[in-house]
Amino acid sequence: MDQDLESIKQDTLSALDQAQDLRAWDAVRVATLGKSAPLTQKLKELGKCPPELRKERGGILNRLRDELTQAIETRKVVLEEIALNEKLNAEAIDVTMPVTVTSGILHPLRRTVEEIIAIFGAMGFKVAEGPNVDTDWFNFSALNIDKNHPARADHDTFYLPTKTLDGQQNLLRTQTSTVQIRTLLDQKPPIRIIAPGRTYRADHDATHSPMFHQCEGMVVDKGITLGHLKGCLIDFLRAFFGIPHLPVRFRSSYFPFTEPSMEIDIGWNRKTGELGGSSDWLEILGSGMMHSRVLANCGVDPSEWQAFAFGMGIERLTMLKYGISDLRSFYEGDVRWLRHYGFSSFRSVALHEGI
Repeated sequence: MDQDLESIKQDTLSALDQAQDLRAWDAVRVATLGKSAPLTQKLKELGKCPPELRKERGGILNRLRDELTQAIETRKVVLEEIALNEKLNAEAIDVTMPVTVTSGILHPLRRTVEEIIAIFGAMGFKVAEGPNVDTDWFNFSALNIDKNHPARADHDTFYLPTKTLDGQQNLLRTQTSTVQIRTLLDQKPPIRIIAPGRTYRADHDATHSPMFHQCEGMVVDKGITLGHLKGCLIDFLRAFFGIPHLPVRFRSSYFPFTEPSMEIDIGWNRKTGELGGSSDWLEILGSGMMHSRVLANCGVDPSEWQAFAFGMGIERLTMLKYGISDLRSFYEGDVRWLRHYGFSSFRSVALHEGI
């Protein structure tokens, strides 16, 4: 073998021995077998050799290339095994070490929903759900809301550019009352449901958000009266706020879907924000006996069945109970805020005062 070929062989074998990782190995491979490598250039120059020497020299060069290729592949296997062992050692887990358990934090809105479900669940209510995108009929018309009502205006309601096959306008529901309508259409009385969920209105400030949460409830049965409504909501409010003798006031109001309608206030201190005392009142939710037209729109005979309904803002309840001053904080995603106001996901809901 020529001196230059022997030099290429020895240099390559020496470089392979010194290569301690796959990156160094790849550099040796390219330097030996690449397009610009000396051995490759010599193979390209075979055409310039005299015919009587070409066969012999070609055999020598090809044998050297095969020998170096085999040496390079053998070194690759060794380096891959070394790399794998290093990775396994680095990722080894000591199963005798104590386990560190980390848990997420429950958002206060989620906690309030769980508390509402637990309290009304103790009264025999079931949770009902419905779509966030609904139609004008479910959101307004079926609820006896007039076509000229301000709530139907574009500046209050998010209308979508699509319609249903029968021409109904699609929109983002402004209230979970749509779930009441769907339940009346799908189930036969007696019915006792609550419908917590997201709702959407075109409003945004410290006390309003374009997306917020409501919980509406409905009871349909024979012989239902205002007395049942009052007893149900008084028990709920006292259990939710944990104040056994929380003052509750029912005040005459107007909603298109209830007749008679009532706003519900609770006692609080305007100066300190403390609930349950003083002579001040704070509006907390709306309610009433379901309008006969709403029942009739859903195929329920109002002469046979009576119903009451109520609705409350989940953010409002949460802010009052936990002393949160700005609605926008719920959606800013500040982990520090969540650590302060959040709850352990392992902490179960308990009804402190009972029902």
